[in-house]
Amino acid sequence: MTDLSTPPLPGALPDKRQVAASFSRAAASYDSVAELQRNVGNALLERLPEGLQPRRWVDLGSGTGYFSRALAGTYADAYGVAVDIAEGMLQHARPLGGAQAYVVGDAERLPLASASVDMLFSSLAVQWCSDFAAVLGEARRSLQPGGVMAFASLCVGTLGELRDSWQAVDGMVHVNRFRRFEDYQQLCGASGLQVISLEQVPHVLYYPDVRGLTHELKALGAHNLNPGRPGGLTGRARMTGLLQAYEQFRQPQGLPATYQVVYAVLRKPLDGGN
Repeated sequence: MTDLSTPPLPGALPDKRQVAASFSRAAASYDSVAELQRNVGNALLERLPEGLQPRRWVDLGSGTGYFSRALAGTYADAYGVAVDIAEGMLQHARPLGGAQAYVVGDAERLPLASASVDMLFSSLAVQWCSDFAAVLGEARRSLQPGGVMAFASLCVGTLGELRDSWQAVDGMVHVNRFRRFEDYQQLCGASGLQVISLEQVPHVLYYPDVRGLTHELKALGAHNLNPGRPGGLTGRARMTGLLQAYEQFRQPQGLPATYQVVYAVLRKPLDGGN
């Protein structure tokens, strides 16, 4: 697991302590602006193998519990565990129900016994993990033989319009970095888990103006958390430059924000492994 006490390297993913704190603060506002998250999570649910009947499932990066409740409705007789790095999200989710247990935990070091669960479901959470090989290793360890991991994540190209617009303004890091789709292919292929499906699908949302997008990112807790991001308030001149630069992307539906989503379904071989 990455040592969170070490200063981040240039180009590194965000510090997970900041991720946890940001999403905890966003717990109350998250669901009101989570259109993408709902669309992606529902698409991931549709990719689960037919006939899957887990006795124990885990919603990894469970957030407000929206998909914990969906999983509970689908697998009514199963025992559900909601795991999230942000304690504030779990506190928000617990009274709403869905899972039987709510656990603060890190996907790179899961608080689960080996071979203890039949399904890991994770929608738009593991993109915050810098050591994705460790995430896959923990999935293989904690799944029963034949168990399934289904995840949706983000890859390079996400918020490309916003990134390019900021690049035209000041060249600084304003948009979260994500790993390449090819990295997901390589890491999943080397994980010891069977790759049932792995694909990249663009999702495009439209906004009347840039402020609508940036407000939504802040309400989601998903605004810029990268090392090297500019500190302090964004000046009026830079914001004006951003608005002008982003206008080149405008379409009849509004200003597009493209998310490149990775969908994967993996299975632990029946012959096990650790």
